[in-house]
Amino acid sequence: MVTAAHPGPLRTAIPADTVQALIDHARAGYPNEACGLVIGDGPAAEGGRALRFEATRNKAASPYRYEIDPDDLYRLTIATDDADQTFWGIVHSHTHTPAVPSPTDIGLAFYPDALYVLVSLATDEADRGTGTPSVRAWRIVNGAVHEVGLDVTGG
Repeated sequence: MVTAAHPGPLRTAIPADTVQALIDHARAGYPNEACGLVIGDGPAAEGGRALRFEATRNKAASPYRYEIDPDDLYRLTIATDDADQTFWGIVHSHTHTPAVPSPTDIGLAFYPDALYVLVSLATDEADRGTGTPSVRAWRIVNGAVHEVGLDVTGG
């Protein structure tokens, strides 16, 4: 089996308030998966910075899959393009499984330059000291999955 080389970045920074916002959105969406977008000043693949989290509705309304509501996706596509920004990260939660892309997630990864940021609400995945949900990021390029380390910055 041939493994694709990591496309980079190996690590990236994300503001603490952005991480908290996506955790809060995941908890609010429970028992269904929640979803949203991290808007950045450039693609994560090219070293862009995460600027803010934009919560979206999960059209699938399911605990097993997500689909960003088309109206939300259209609105945010226009707004980010008008602001010369981009989709830095595609975010969704897993309600009972680790923050690792599922085969469905991999098959629906249409933004190869973005990170796929997953929040796991599974209690056995939470930080043992704080109870904070697990948050992990991935690049998914041509079906190959590569973890990207997250450095949480700021208060």
